[in-house]
This record gives sequence, structure tokens and C-alpha cells, in this order.
Amino acid sequence: MSVSKDVIKRCLISKQREVDEAVIVNRPINFEDNGNYVIVGVRHSGKSYLLYQRVRQLQAAGFGWDEILFVDFEDERLAEFQTEDFESLLEAHLELHGKKPIVFLDEVQNIPHWDKFVRRLADSKYRVYVTGSNAKMLSKDVATTLGGRFFIHDAYPYSFKEYLAAQQVEMTEHWEYDTIQRSEVKRHLNEYFYYGGLPEILLFKNKRAMLSSLYQKIYLGDICARNNIKNDRVMNILIKKMAESVKQPLSFNRLKNVIVAAGAPISVPTTIDYAGFAADSWLILPMRNEIGKLTEKESQKKYYFIDNGLLNLFLMNSESSLLENMVAVELCRRYGKENVFYLNADKEIDFIIPEEKLAIQVSYSIKDQMTWDREVPPLVKYAKGHQGWKCLLITYDEESNEGISVVPVWKWLLE
Repeated sequence: MSVSKDVIKRCLISKQREVDEAVIVNRPINFEDNGNYVIVGVRHSGKSYLLYQRVRQLQAAGFGWDEILFVDFEDERLAEFQTEDFESLLEAHLELHGKKPIVFLDEVQNIPHWDKFVRRLADSKYRVYVTGSNAKMLSKDVATTLGGRFFIHDAYPYSFKEYLAAQQVEMTEHWEYDTIQRSEVKRHLNEYFYYGGLPEILLFKNKRAMLSSLYQKIYLGDICARNNIKNDRVMNILIKKMAESVKQPLSFNRLKNVIVAAGAPISVPTTIDYAGFAADSWLILPMRNEIGKLTEKESQKKYYFIDNGLLNLFLMNSESSLLENMVAVELCRRYGKENVFYLNADKEIDFIIPEEKLAIQVSYSIKDQMTWDREVPPLVKYAKGHQGWKCLLITYDEESNEGISVVPVWKWLLE
């Protein structure tokens, strides 16, 4: 069943009003004037608001709504939208405004053959911006279809800097020496630490309930329904095990054994598929061993969660895991998830970024001597063997420069 052009026109006009009225926290993305973009990320990570931000930039440059087509495919009025309706979008805009538009397609991933449509637009010299919540949008097949004509941008939840900006916290010069402002920053860090940086979460008092609801949407919709998983209990056990083991490398065989021990028979190939589904939904960020053999890099990974708030739904006594997870997400945001590794040699280093010559160890506190002995010597040894590298130990709120640079996470996040 197709969608009528009258319905499409109503959706376009109402979306214009919504974008015009939206309150936007500008995020650090530099759009190329002549570029086409695919923006991907977990639900509610702010992908739509990145499009709003781009619309505002175009409006400031002199473009009006007569030159901008913005459609939200999560609008229930477009629930029956089919591949053949894409042409009606362009026709509806032309009938309303009579001009060739810059095209914004929000959450387009569920429409069959969307990639062929946007490729045709790019071939016809349209400028196109696309968002979606499914990493399969970036599969080899889709990348081939898009023909290298699109920039790919990963949308993460707010960084701590963006979180403070959204909370209207203005940082003055030398703020870290101002007792009042430093206390305010650390108060916000505590909330960011436990509830994460998904932009929509800031609007709710009962943040845990909102996060739980969002997880159910990701788990049941983006993972189970989209991949036709009939036994959703198996997937839930796998995700919980990843959360409980967030700091430790996990083999597919070990994951399989945990699920089988819980009374849910599953094979290793199915375990591999399920772990891939969790990553495809952007719930999980897999991380490889930097020096492992090829088979170990693919089968012995660490699994971090895209947001601390989602991870914290699964944990008790969670501070150590949440700190390492926060650092992992920030590193992926800064350097790209394909460039961040862990190092599992004779002693483990939590994070290695070879292109940046950066090694990082994470520990909530190193006041305890046993913790110091476990965390510091491997980093000191690595620093001695890798001249020119920057080696850091990140804690929650401890700082020193005795032998190795120890930095509190709030200071590191705000570098």
C-alpha cells in the first residue's frame, strides 16, 4: 500500500515547523558544502538533531524551506511507505515549492532499497543527508551501491563537553582552579557517569526508567525483530554476559557456554551472529586485541556499551566497569572505533591507539597497593619500550605525575 502525496505533504510541512522550533546543542561536525552524508548511531544518540543543525546552517546561508526537503520515516503517517513512494517525495516537494531540494531522509533504514534511491539522487546532483540506526547501512553491499559518494559519520551520545553545554554550564578560563565551578563540573560528571549522555535523557527525571524503555526498543526492535530472532531470551543472556564482562576479553566459545549453562542451547556460529546483531544495532562496540593473531582479533574481543546509562542497567557495584566503558566510548568518538584496540600480551593494557601513539590504563582508584601493582607497572614497562608514546592512567578523581601520568577522568574528558 502506497502513501498518498497529500499525506506526504502534511508530513513535510509539519516537520518544517518541528525543525524550526527545536532547541539545538551544536555538535562538532564540519559538513562539506557539496558533500552527501550518511549518519548512523544508536537510537536517540542525536542523529536527527545533527540534521536539524545542518538545516539551520543552510538557512543561515540563505536557503529556505522551498529548497529543503526533510522527511522523518518514524512518522506513523508514513508507516506504509514503500520503495515506489520515494519518487512521490520529490513530486510532493516540487508541487509545494517548484524547486529542486536538498534532501534529508531521517531514519530511512527500514524502507527497502533506500540506498538505491539515494545513489540515484547523488547521481542526479542532489545533495543528500541520511540517518539510520542500523550499522548494516554500512555493509559492503551498501557502500558499493553508494559508490563512494557519501561521507559516513558515526553519531555517538553526548561527549561530556557537549553534555555540559546542553546543561548550559559555561566554562570560564582556569575553571579547574575555581572551587565552585569545579564542584559543579564534578556534580554533572556523577550524573553523566551513571546515566550516560543520550541527549533525550536530559529531559527526564526518572532517567533509569527512560533508559530501560529505550533498551527494550533496541533489544526487541533493532535486534530481535529486525533479525527474526525467535528466542529473544538467548539474546538477552548474551547481552547481560557482555555487560558483566565489559572489561574482559570474551571468546565466542565462552559466550556460547554461558548461554548453554543458562539452559538455552546455542551453537558457536549462532553466537557469532547474535554478537554481530548487537553491534549492528550500535548497542555494543566490539574492540580487538592489537597484537593478536587474525583469528584471535576476530574471536577474542572486548565488548563495550555505546552509553554508560544503558550499561548501568545491568550492573551492581559498577564504578570500575562504568569508568572503563566511559573511556572506551570517548576514545572511539575521538579517534574512530576502528582505530582503538586493547593490548593483551604478558600484561594487559586497556587501550592502545597506534596511530596516535597513545596507551591508556584505566582504574577507578589506585590508592590500594594491590591495585597499584596491577595497573601501573605494565604501563611503565610499555612506556619504557615505546619512546615517543603518551602513556596515561585515568582514574575517577586521582591525579599525580610520579613515574607515570595519572589523570582524573573529568579533566581528561574536558581536554
